[in-house]
Amino acid sequence: MHFVFKNTERSIRNLAQRHNLQLHRELAEMNPEAGQENTDESPLPAKVAEPTVPPYPVSGFAPLRIPLFRDRWIASTISNVGTWMQDTAATWLMTALTGSPLLIALMQTAASLPVLLLGVFGGATADIFERRRLLIFWQTWQMIAVALMAVLALGGIIGPVMLLSLTFLMNIGSAMNSPAWQAIVPELVPKDELPNAVSLAAASNNLARAVGPALGGLMVAAFVRASTGAGWVFALNAGSFAAVIWVLVVWKRKPLFKSALPAERILGSVTTGLRYVRYAPTMQAIYLRAFLFTFSVSAVWSLLSVVAAREFGHSGRISGATGYGVLNGSMGLGAVIAAVLLARVRARFSPDKILAAASLQYIATLLVLAFVHNVWLDMLFLIAGGFAWTSTMSTLNVSVQLSSPGWVQARALGMYQMVFQGGMALGAFTWGALAERTNITVAMAASAAMMAVCLPLTLRLRVLPGGAPNVTPHLPSRPVPHLLLEPAPEDGPVRIVVRYCVPLDRYNEFVTAIHHLREARLRTGAIRWGVFRYTNDPEIIEESFIMESWLDYLRSRERMTESDYDLLQNVRGIHKGDRLPSVTHQVYAKEVTNPHA
Repeated sequence: MHFVFKNTERSIRNLAQRHNLQLHRELAEMNPEAGQENTDESPLPAKVAEPTVPPYPVSGFAPLRIPLFRDRWIASTISNVGTWMQDTAATWLMTALTGSPLLIALMQTAASLPVLLLGVFGGATADIFERRRLLIFWQTWQMIAVALMAVLALGGIIGPVMLLSLTFLMNIGSAMNSPAWQAIVPELVPKDELPNAVSLAAASNNLARAVGPALGGLMVAAFVRASTGAGWVFALNAGSFAAVIWVLVVWKRKPLFKSALPAERILGSVTTGLRYVRYAPTMQAIYLRAFLFTFSVSAVWSLLSVVAAREFGHSGRISGATGYGVLNGSMGLGAVIAAVLLARVRARFSPDKILAAASLQYIATLLVLAFVHNVWLDMLFLIAGGFAWTSTMSTLNVSVQLSSPGWVQARALGMYQMVFQGGMALGAFTWGALAERTNITVAMAASAAMMAVCLPLTLRLRVLPGGAPNVTPHLPSRPVPHLLLEPAPEDGPVRIVVRYCVPLDRYNEFVTAIHHLREARLRTGAIRWGVFRYTNDPEIIEESFIMESWLDYLRSRERMTESDYDLLQNVRGIHKGDRLPSVTHQVYAKEVTNPHA
């Protein structure tokens, strides 16, 4: 392992030396004495690619003109139709197998809990391993789980516990697949097209939601036994995964970000992702808004089949299963309308206003489902609820992708999915238990009240304040530092000290600027950070931060984004003198075999 690390570090140095002439020209413009140890604050070279900008006007549907994205979108839509058919059939099959509102609501929990447990690990694996192969594996996992469910249902031997267990197993694959699936979108479209691409991805899911539930309900209703109809739906869904697998097999992937360093281990990758979110206030605001929203609106998803049974159960014209598909399809129709109009909505309103309006609309939808027993009015408000759902989910998803750099994006999306589905799972259990102890009217009204109470808090949690940060990797402008004592990649902890000379009249300005830099240091891997002022020379201020190992320090250099570099430049702009601030590196002292080596 030591040999591998040494070779990796040597290859990094060779890469820097190949660009040495250009680098020294840039250094000459900044500082004629650059190239010494004090020129060390830019990241290592990392391969960064940008999707080709299309030669056509940007529009809401422009990403579909890109063949790779279009193929992915079509395959995803086919698979999503099968998934929503399955969701409807499985939930209605549980309704046929048991009359317990709690067990019915637990179907939503079984779908959401794997993401709550595994979302961050799914993101970590997607940031470490080759995403195309990873996606093929988890798509195959889901296909096998659904096929097994189909066999048991068609055999008439499936029960509530088995149905819940297989739903849980299938969604383990979904939880591990989702971060990588979403993280590949920026690899397929230019950055300016990302919001439209995410909206189209949401439209794919919601177009399937408009069609899939109705088809699923019709197929279940077409058979005398609910298990037989559900079994055929499961079989079709198993086949739908083949379309996605085929697109992935023929895809020639070109990743946007490719580190020149060894990949992190899974546990370390998880820790790094959690550390990034801890020091990213914008991400925290997005996650909290997602949790509060999904916790409240999960009452609709988890109890809509009970609403259908209440509204259609005594009707001789439409069965409860078909009615459930119709109500679910109404949500899907609203979601599709939102996907079509959302580009115009985003052009006129800020993300915070869109989220606030969506919350108000969902409060109205929940109250109508609670107190109004009119199918047509229920459908109308569910269409509006679907519009609000897609507006919220698309806005939050785009915000996560625009706020997270490529090296941690899958982990950020995995944690977002974890929070999102965690709210769905906990809310489904809460409202299902409340409905079982009281009735569905009380549960729906309570969820509306919950959202109304949380609305003032969510209004204070701003999404993308001041616009999206520039998370493009900052390409290096100086060579890798050459040290007399070269640490091994695993050596550590490593302490980096940067010495600034600050004019006394700009002291407060400097302290404010460097504390903004603190979050960037901690986001990219520092485990400790501090800034200290010399008592014998008040103009001398030292910034100190600690990395767990030399390899972690090398990783932090290539993780610096353009926004982070701007923060660094703001701090350096206050430094007095012609030379850049001096930088020293210190490795934890421990016994060695040959101290003179």
